[in-house]
Amino acid sequence: MNRLLDSFWRAVMYCLHPRVMALSILPVIIMGALSLALGYFYWEGAVAALRSQLESYELVNAMLHWLEGVGLGSLHLVLAPVLLLFLAIPVIVVATLLFVAVFMTPSMVALVANRRFALLERKKGGSFAASVLRSLGATLLALVALLLSVPLWLVPPLILILPPLIWGWLTYRVMSYDALADHASREERQQIFSENRWPLLAIGVISGYLGAAPSLLWASGAMFVAMAPILVPAAIWIYTLVFAFSSLWFAHYCLAALEQLRMQKKAFAQAGRAQSAMDLIVNEPLPAAPALATRRGPAGDAADSRS
Repeated sequence: MNRLLDSFWRAVMYCLHPRVMALSILPVIIMGALSLALGYFYWEGAVAALRSQLESYELVNAMLHWLEGVGLGSLHLVLAPVLLLFLAIPVIVVATLLFVAVFMTPSMVALVANRRFALLERKKGGSFAASVLRSLGATLLALVALLLSVPLWLVPPLILILPPLIWGWLTYRVMSYDALADHASREERQQIFSENRWPLLAIGVISGYLGAAPSLLWASGAMFVAMAPILVPAAIWIYTLVFAFSSLWFAHYCLAALEQLRMQKKAFAQAGRAQSAMDLIVNEPLPAAPALATRRGPAGDAADSRS
């Protein structure tokens, strides 16, 4: 628990580092430009297609007639755009997470390692290709789980539990590997994951709940549709900053765990060598006592002379 809290506050302070702030702007530029370009070319067609799909369902039409009856008929104009934005949220979140994991996390880990763990040996137990494959595989599993859990979101408590758990698991799987890829060996990484599975998952889940902060922007409804060119980059920047913080949190925790693991192994090895030396000393046979020379007295010398 001490390591968990210590790494949390260190990650918070590192988020104020100029390098971290500068890196958090790069995904905003790229993802914001990509989102606005896709919106410019495909937004109207996607909204029209989604509206026609919604109008084909009797339940939706009944709901719209009920809204007109209570004086809220204008809401049907923003139903399709808001629903389309909600469908775009997972895509934006996953794309931002992958961008941070591939391009920002190595820089975050290097920053933490150079400032706090400069003497920690780099055993290169991971690779960039393995990181990409692991990220893509975990992302696909998370998206499948997210789609399968959508019907459960209608149960009020579950919508506050399931998405953060899924995002937390995805964050844990992606960033914990990247935090140790450069410094830990394969065996060390597996041991750290085995011994710290629940704290690492807790970091991921807390990060998942922090990632729900931009949902306040999405939930603004019609205002968000009108101010999308401004609010979309703002939401992407918040996502990026949250994932950068998560990357720093994982880096501080995992590298501290790796340092402690190596110190324990070194102390155990030194204790083993000391014990072996003690056993060697105890089991070594004692040297034989020197033979005592026979001492002759004066009477003996006289007898020898007479003979």
